[in-house]
Amino acid sequence: MTGTSPYHLPAGRARTGPYAVDVGPESAGWGHSALRVLELPPGGSHTFGTGDGEWIVLPLNGGCTVAASDEFGHDTFELTGRADVFDAVSDFAYVPRDARTTVSSAGGGRFALAGARCARRLPARYGPASGVPVELRGTGECSRQVNNFGAAGVFECDKLIAVEVITPGGNWSSFPPHKHDEHRPGEESVLEEIYYFEFAAHEGTPGLGYQRVSPSGRGRGTDVLAEVRDGDVVLIPDGWHGPSMAVPGHHMYYLNVMAGPEAERAWLIRDHPDHAWIRDTWPGRPVDPRLPLYGAPAASSPSSAPAASPSAPSSSAPSSQ
Repeated sequence: MTGTSPYHLPAGRARTGPYAVDVGPESAGWGHSALRVLELPPGGSHTFGTGDGEWIVLPLNGGCTVAASDEFGHDTFELTGRADVFDAVSDFAYVPRDARTTVSSAGGGRFALAGARCARRLPARYGPASGVPVELRGTGECSRQVNNFGAAGVFECDKLIAVEVITPGGNWSSFPPHKHDEHRPGEESVLEEIYYFEFAAHEGTPGLGYQRVSPSGRGRGTDVLAEVRDGDVVLIPDGWHGPSMAVPGHHMYYLNVMAGPEAERAWLIRDHPDHAWIRDTWPGRPVDPRLPLYGAPAASSPSSAPAASPSAPSSSAPSSQ
C-alpha cells in the first residue's frame, strides 16, 4: 500500500551513478524488462554496454547523439528530442544487444533507456518523430493520449514494447483495470511492466497522481496503492493495474516498458471482469477536447517518412493503457 510497497519506487530510490532511475531484471527480481533514466549535463556523455538486452534511447527533455558499435559496424544517430514530455513527440534510436553505446548531449537533458533481454540481434535504427502513431483512447474522463513509438506492430524489436501515455488533469487512464500475467493464446500475454511518471506543474506547483495495482491471484500477489510524483516508478510483475489517476490541474505522463517470455511479441490484455462494462459507455461520447496535446510532426523528407504510421492522431478505444 502507499509508502510500503516494494513495487513503488519513489524518485531517488532507484538512482545509481548517472542514472536517476536504474531498474533491471536483477533489481526487479524478474526476467526481462528494464528502464534507465540518464541525466547528462551540457556537454556530457555516457557509455554503456547493451549486454544481452536491446534498448531504445528516448529523449525526455533535450536532444542527444547516440553512437552504437559492435562487430557488425558503427552507427550514429542525431536525436532532435524535445523540451519536455508535454511539448512534443520525440524521435528515438534503437540499439541492439552486444553493442557499446554512447549517449552524448551538447545541451544536456534527460534520456530514457527502455530495455529488454532478448535473443535476436536486430540492426541499430533511427525512429523519426513523424513515424510515431499518436492515438486517442477512451472518451470523457477516461480520455488519454498514447504515443506508440515502440508498440508491437509499429516498430520492430525482439522483446521490447514501449509506449508513452498522457492523461489530462482530472482524468483516469489504465482503466478498466487490466492484466497480462497469464499465457492465454490469442487472449492474454505474459509481460512484466514498468511505469515511469512525470507531471506538468502549475505555476511552479508540482503535480501528482495515484496508481493502483491489485492482486490477480497469480504470481507475487502485487498490491500497490501509491501517490506518484515526478520520477517515481511502479513495477508490475503481475496483477490488475489501473486506474492511473491524474489530479485536476496537472497532466500526467507515464512511460510504459514491457517485455516477457512469450514467443510472440504482442500486447494482449484481459480487462477486470468487474469493470469491463465501462467500455460500453464510451461510444458516442466525445474525447476530452484537451487532447491531443500534440500530434506527430509531418515528415521532413521522403527518406524520413514512416513505413506505416499516420502523423495525425487516431481515435479508438480498444485498450486500457
